[in-house]
Amino acid sequence: MKITDDIRQLVQLTLTEDIGDGDHSSLSCIPADAPGRMKLLVKQDGILCGVDVAREVLRQVDDTIQMEQFMQDGTAIRKGDIVFQLQGPARSMLTAERTLLNFMQRMSGIATTTHEYVELVKDTPVTLLDTRKTTPNMRIFEKYAVTVGGAQNHRFGLFDMMMLKDNHIDFAGGIEKAIDAANAYQKEHGLHLNIEIETRSLDDVRRVIAHGGVQRIMFDNFTPDQIREGVALVNHRFETEASGGIVKETLHDYAVTGVDFISVGAFTHHIASLDMSLKTVIQ
Repeated sequence: MKITDDIRQLVQLTLTEDIGDGDHSSLSCIPADAPGRMKLLVKQDGILCGVDVAREVLRQVDDTIQMEQFMQDGTAIRKGDIVFQLQGPARSMLTAERTLLNFMQRMSGIATTTHEYVELVKDTPVTLLDTRKTTPNMRIFEKYAVTVGGAQNHRFGLFDMMMLKDNHIDFAGGIEKAIDAANAYQKEHGLHLNIEIETRSLDDVRRVIAHGGVQRIMFDNFTPDQIREGVALVNHRFETEASGGIVKETLHDYAVTGVDFISVGAFTHHIASLDMSLKTVIQ
């Protein structure tokens, strides 16, 4: 993961939240000059993610801590694996421990969950997408973890794509008015963003096809049979996406409908962090 200024700032804020005016537990019982070694121990099978973020956490806490890395992001890890070993001031490593683990455990959990979904549809041409259902201020980390797990990112935020959902359509006065307003806005502001529109019925799909002005049609909470019919109506004139209520048990049924994309909110908000520990290496 490329460590940008935004990521450095988010790591700093996370450390400030945890450390406050000092790691008094470590300060009280660990001598300032005490050296130590620690290892990141995997306690659950999954997909590794977040090593570069862990390195940044360590750098910000104490740049004298040295990391010997054995595994890369995207590696299939097994219980008992050692991802890396650390060497440096014992106090500093203990101060960094929880923040480092919070990032790596959550990111690895997302990568693992995503990989499980991707494996279920690997025999189909469908592309799995994430959503904006992310933890506040963790989106950049969580969306990166989705890509490590093998899926793709949808829009990052409200600014890089137009998605006209049911509420937009209702407030705008209907499908056609919402599409026309979105295109007029883009022309006025010199924007060139893709427009996706949510449909709630096959009649909605027909209206969008007749009106045009978008790049992608979303089938929201459609059954697989309804999506199959919707895909036939669209006939490759627009991109198509299935969304809403799609779980592991039904994912493959949706993937074989011919839809181009399936968006899965569960990648980032129905996951469990992967179990890992940072343990002392006794000399």
